[in-house]
Amino acid sequence: MSRPLQGLKVIDFTTTIAGPWCTRMMSDLGAEVIKIEASDGDMMRSRPPLRDGASTSFGMLNAGKQSIVLDLKQPDARQVVLKLLESADILVENYRPGVMKRFGLDYDTLAELKPSLIYCAISGYGQTGPSSELAAYAPAIHAASGFDLAHLAYQPGRERPDNCGIYVADYMTGTYAFGAAMTALVVRNATGRGQMIDVSMLETMLTLTAGEIQAAQFPVAPPGRPMFGPVRTKDGFIMPAIASERSFQGLCKAAEHEDWITDPRFALYANRRANWGDLVDELELWSSQLTTAQCQASFDKAGVPSSPYRTVREVMADPQLAHRGALAEVRDVGGTFKVLNPPFRFSNAEVAVGGFSAALGEHTRSVLASAGYDTAAIEAMLAKGIASA
Repeated sequence: MSRPLQGLKVIDFTTTIAGPWCTRMMSDLGAEVIKIEASDGDMMRSRPPLRDGASTSFGMLNAGKQSIVLDLKQPDARQVVLKLLESADILVENYRPGVMKRFGLDYDTLAELKPSLIYCAISGYGQTGPSSELAAYAPAIHAASGFDLAHLAYQPGRERPDNCGIYVADYMTGTYAFGAAMTALVVRNATGRGQMIDVSMLETMLTLTAGEIQAAQFPVAPPGRPMFGPVRTKDGFIMPAIASERSFQGLCKAAEHEDWITDPRFALYANRRANWGDLVDELELWSSQLTTAQCQASFDKAGVPSSPYRTVREVMADPQLAHRGALAEVRDVGGTFKVLNPPFRFSNAEVAVGGFSAALGEHTRSVLASAGYDTAAIEAMLAKGIASA
């Protein structure tokens, strides 16, 4: 089968997580992605896990991309970029606003040279405005967006926000940037013109608190306990997600408490929400006498959406993921490792991660040759430090 973005060429100026995640999805769908790095490489190349100096964190984010090293501080390197852009469709960057302009590679400049170029810029707060030049990494964006305190509001009795170990803002922003770039591609195919895409990490995180934005305007009294929280079992916890009348009735049946269906504390959604703590307390009188597996079996039989709490290692061994081919193998100089394929499948096109992660500058010579530079010109650029291999 063909790949959906086969024939598309992407010039990738991104580093760290959000931008590389965006362009990796493009690569997974068949685009040729040329990652332009500085001589010291993307900072993720030094992040663990490391094997023989090769980072699987970097490899996971950049699998399938070619790596070329250019010193953008040298004017001649800019000419190389312009040469590469002649055959490119999309440029993605996530520098702080203003950096690409200093290199002479900002959208306004490049659009004059190539009106069809789609230019996607990812930043913490957007390309313009009073916060646009602030430094931004995901943990700071989590705090700035209200997400951390919104999450804390569902943790009764706690005052200190959680530590940040999973960079939601980065992966979400990369995903939004990918979707926006694909939309711009549809527009370009219809009109022939590219455009600038300005993606904000702050606003991305706000999309995760869309409900809380409504509650901030029209306050709602919270339940005595979060509506979705862990329920204690004999050997741990389980998460039942009771979001509908049908799932509530299934919960009552599973716990052998069908009297709850007509109990005035729980029968109506509003009353059930107000008395949620009581419901969970009574539910745990049942669940705490059973193992997690026994509770799950009862919930499954009654059609209750639920799950035991699993580690990532346990999830990776799930037969459902094996059935879908969710994990793929990638090779780098340190060996092989597993990464996730995109979470979607096409009925008539191949979608899969590229099977390699490039060493720094591994493709400098081949990319320059493909752009039309002869061997003598390439070696001269390498000698002058304009490019490195």
